[in-house]
Parts: sequence; structure tokens; C-alpha cells
Amino acid sequence: MQFHLQVQGGPSGPQTIAIDAANEAEAIRQAARNGWRVLAIGSTESMGAGARASARRSKQAFPLLQFSQELLALLEAGLNLSEATATLLNKETRSGARATLAAIQRSLQQGKSFSDTLADFPAVFPELYVATVHAAERSGNLPEALARFVGYQLQFDAIRKKLVSAAIYPAMLLVVGTLVTLFLMGYVVPKFSVVYEGSGREIPWASRMLLSFGQALAAHPWLCAGALAGVVLGVVLGLGNAALRGRLVLAILRLPVLSAKAAEFRLARFYRALSLLLHAGIPLSKALAMTNAMLLPAQQVQLVQTRRAVEQGLPFSTALEQNALATPVAQSLLKVGENTGRLGDMLERSAKFHDEEFARWVDWASRLLEPVLMTVIGVVIGGVVVLMYMPIFELAGSLS
Repeated sequence: MQFHLQVQGGPSGPQTIAIDAANEAEAIRQAARNGWRVLAIGSTESMGAGARASARRSKQAFPLLQFSQELLALLEAGLNLSEATATLLNKETRSGARATLAAIQRSLQQGKSFSDTLADFPAVFPELYVATVHAAERSGNLPEALARFVGYQLQFDAIRKKLVSAAIYPAMLLVVGTLVTLFLMGYVVPKFSVVYEGSGREIPWASRMLLSFGQALAAHPWLCAGALAGVVLGVVLGLGNAALRGRLVLAILRLPVLSAKAAEFRLARFYRALSLLLHAGIPLSKALAMTNAMLLPAQQVQLVQTRRAVEQGLPFSTALEQNALATPVAQSLLKVGENTGRLGDMLERSAKFHDEEFARWVDWASRLLEPVLMTVIGVVIGGVVVLMYMPIFELAGSLS
């Protein structure tokens, strides 16, 4: 929930800030950690409809990847952390991102560490990011940690963009095929039914069923249009709801064809995140606990068992293998990493291998799906046309 707090403590006097928190107490604590004295507080839900709409329009997602890339560039150029964040604040024009950067800058000026400052914004900076920065502060290699996170996020974004681009053309085929079929059923078929009714001839039962369905659509156009609009609205709202969208994705990923690839993709992301944490200096047991949310529910149970086995002294590669969390390629690479002391590097190599394999599979699946969809749509539209003309074919045959 977003809370709007009237606060005091800066040189500009009382002002209103927005904070994302689970409840009012958490919002007040965040404001206090940032050096503000809270005068009044109100949530977005208690506002009017117009105010809520205005708040939603003004709220902008914080560009985490862009922030990390720009911060890395400034740190590598020789600026210290406070100077770098001040530079990013001065060049930022988006209100939401600017407010977050201003709060980060105030916390740094008050002497808080960078990782503690980022931890005050759990909706913006994930736990993986905060833990990496915290470990980098102790070792003094913040630029290296940022560079590794940027690489991790870029690889994940590349896979996601490939999936989205591969799904666009099939989705367009389905939409166009559905619209053409509805046009035939709602406009063309009723025209043919009028001709056949006046002919006085018996028509095949399949054609009769098609004509009856087309007449029903033509007789209730607004009802059909409303039903279609309701379906479209339901799909849009469902995709816009994060919880519902997550359940839908999980249901799709349980399909026999996709379940194995989905599990492998999750494992690749798990390997890459674990490599990022190990390179930052985080112990293996703690890193395993932090990457739990990246796996599917069944894999999370296996990960708990893996962590318990590692804490009991079992080699990491063996624990993964016993709990079905290691692919054959990862198993071989992790054994090499344990023998050479380069476990983080081998995890990253495993993730890269499986990412490339997954990208090839997406290309193959998209090339296969497109002709299959075109064939199905062609069969449906062709079937409608054939059923419309079947009585004419029979009449021509009887005349001949």
C-alpha cells in the first residue's frame, strides 16, 4: 500500500512524501529512518477516486537496471558513492525515481550505509540486490558487485524479451483468425441461410448446425459483442493482476510439454543468482536461503533439503544431485568448481549453458508453433466455408 505522509525535517519545511509499506507503522518507521518527523499520514486507499487515479499516474517504476548501470559508470569514473547518487538525482526528471533517489541521498548524508539505505525500499531493491551490495561494502568491491548484477539482469531480460517476441506473432495469428471466423459466422453465414431457406431443399445436418449458429449470432449482435468485450476485458484485467497472472503462468508451466523446460529455466536463473551471491562473498548456506523464491514450489522443497545437507557437510554438487536440482551439465561443472575453488564461476557457466540452450529451444518452438497455428486457423476457416457451400455442391451434383 502507498502512504502519503506530511513530514518535516528538511530545509524546505513541511512537505508530503509517498512511501510504499505494508502498514502505517512501517511507513512511519521508514520516514523516521530517513530523518523525517511525521506530522500526518494517509493511505492511497483512503483517498478519493480522482486522487487515487492521480497517484497512480504519478507513481513510476524505479529503473533498477538503469540506476545500476549509471551508478557503476560514475563509480568507475572516480566519483565516490555520495557524489554519484547526487549526480543521478540532479539528472533525473521522473518524479517517482527522483523521490527515491532523494531519499537515498539523504540517508547517505546522515551516515547510513548504502545497503541499509537500499533495505529501506524493499519494493524497489530486491533482497538479492541488497545482500550483494552489503557483502560488497565489506570487501570494498562495490563496482564489481554492481557489474555482476548488471550482467545477471541483462541476461534475464534478454531471455524474457526473446519469449515475448516469440509469443507476439502466434498471438496475432490467434486474434486475426478469431476475428475472421466471427465475421464469417455472424455476417456471411446468415446471408447464406436466407438463400437456403427459400430453396425448399433438405441441407446436410452439419451445414444446418452451422447456419443455425450463424443465425443466432446475427439475431443477438449486441449480446455477442458484449460477451466478446467481456472476454477481452477479463483477459486484460487478468493479465494486469500480478497474483492472477502468476497463477496462470504456473498453470501453463505445468503442461507436459513446458514443465521440463520451465524447471530447467528456473534452475539456470537459480545458478546465476547463486553465482552472483557467492562472488559477493556471501556464504553458501545463506545464499541458498536467499535464492529460494526463484524456484518453483516443488523445487523450493528440494532446495531446503539441499541446504540442510550442505550444512551437515555434504558436498554441494552431491547435495544438488540427490535432490534433483542439478542437470548433468551443471553436475559436471560444479564438481570441477569444488575441486578448483571456483564454484561461483562454474555456476555462472552452468547458467550460461542452459540459457543458450533455452534460447535455442524458444526459437525452435516458435518456428514450429507458427505453421501449426496457421494450419489450425486455415482448417477452421476452410471448414466454415465448405459447410456453407456444401448444399450448393450437392445441388450441382444432382443437376449434373
